[in-house]
Formats: sequence, C-alpha cells, structure tokens
Amino acid sequence: MMADSLLQLGVVNVLAQGAFHYVQGLSGLLAIILLVTLYLYIHYGFASMTAQVTALYPSFLTAALTVGINPFVSALSLAYFSNLNAAMTHYGTGSAPVYFGVGYVSQGAWWKVGFLISLVNLALWLGLGLLWWKLLGWW
Repeated sequence: MMADSLLQLGVVNVLAQGAFHYVQGLSGLLAIILLVTLYLYIHYGFASMTAQVTALYPSFLTAALTVGINPFVSALSLAYFSNLNAAMTHYGTGSAPVYFGVGYVSQGAWWKVGFLISLVNLALWLGLGLLWWKLLGWW
C-alpha cells in the first residue's frame, strides 16, 4: 500500500528522474556505485524493505540499464542492497521493531551502528564484490 501511495503521489517518479539525471554520462562503474548508494540510503525514508523494493527497484534497474550497465550486475547489485539495508534503522526490517521495542538498543545507537554497517557493506559489495564479479567475467 505504501508503494502504491508513493507511486500515485509522484514520489517514485521524482526519485527515478533524479537517479536518471545523476547517472547520465557516467561510466558504468560510477553509475552503479551511485545508483546503489542512493538506493541504499533512500531506505531511511521507507518503513519496510518490501515497500522500497516495490516502489523503487524497477526504476533504479531501468536507470542502470539505460546507461549500459550489465543487466546481471545491475539486477544483483540492487537485489543485494534491498536486503543489506535491514540493519540501518530500528524499523527497517520485520524483526527490528521487536528488538528496539524491548529496549535492547537505543534509537541513536541503532542509527549510528546501522550507518557504520552500511559503509562496510558499500565497501565490501561495491569494492571487493564488483572486483570479484569482474574476475568472474560478469562485469
């Protein structure tokens, strides 16, 4: 329902057009890094991973394919980061509100650690991951 509402209100189109604008003219490597980074941090504005994927995955995948990024790499990169964003917030995935609600972790601590984890994920997946995919011949 959230994804449908965002689509009807034009939010998805604004985000998609912004993504298209920023990646036009970039190399494939820079474009996928930018798209995945935007896709990851936009999760702060979504109450669930499913809502984000439903609302944004098709648009971001289209943006990646439009600039000529390998379809396999584009689809997998966005798919992986559709799950890697789960630790970023206390509402980002189904189990997070349970842990947050019983007071195991404060909101501030969760957001700080979640942000650090997101940086580690970006470095691993877009650094070593893309290099590994290049060695495998996927890129």
